[in-house]
Amino acid sequence: MSAPLLLNQPRANLLEHWDPRLRILVALLWALTVVSLQHPGTLLLAFVAVLFALVRLELLSSALLRRLLPLETLMLLLLMLLPFTLQRGGVWFQFGPLTAYWSGLERALGVTLKANSVVLALFPLVGTLSQAELAGALSRLGTPHKLVLLLQLTLRYIGVLQLEYQRLRQAMMVRAFRLGSDLHSLKTLGWLIGMLLVRSLERSERVLAAMKCRGFDGRLPGIGERLDWRVADTTRALLSALLLAVLVGADLLLG
Repeated sequence: MSAPLLLNQPRANLLEHWDPRLRILVALLWALTVVSLQHPGTLLLAFVAVLFALVRLELLSSALLRRLLPLETLMLLLLMLLPFTLQRGGVWFQFGPLTAYWSGLERALGVTLKANSVVLALFPLVGTLSQAELAGALSRLGTPHKLVLLLQLTLRYIGVLQLEYQRLRQAMMVRAFRLGSDLHSLKTLGWLIGMLLVRSLERSERVLAAMKCRGFDGRLPGIGERLDWRVADTTRALLSALLLAVLVGADLLLG
């Protein structure tokens, strides 16, 4: 079995017994539910629930926090800018000619809680699935086979393309290339991207030829055949639906 998609975790603890189809559906419904929430109290409750799940599954680690850095950087910029641009409600504070409003801060905090709740839920639910499990679950859920095949090949060879890019960069550094803001650097980066595309095309042709030699006819056999929905999965689906219904109901009551 291939490695997990997002987390280098040998097991998913309580989630390892869940059907992959259920985990994908719960992740999708969770994202739609959290995005639809409006009250700060329910958003905070959803965020705390995700943190509790990560702690319980022993997935809250430094590796996870490093993966969240790009998202948190974007959220920090949002917290810095939105209070000054959404000019409604009472004034929070003034800094020279700039005025920050409470409504902008509340909107920024809401977006931050929503983004973190959705992304953090994807790590235990989808991030601990292997490539084969994800492809099989999507295929059994009715996703077109070409999209499943494209996703599986992309996940398989994106690391290969990264290694090829690193080799090209090392070759440039050996030849004393230093990135700058001049025309020579722009031309060199253009040649780098072009060479990477050419080598990617050549590799894809070799991979396709190798797959055809092994009887590939446009479909990968065995995708999703080992999945077996059990009674316990139905129970988990009902409990998950109940949790989502509680969040939506609480948001309506508080709102």
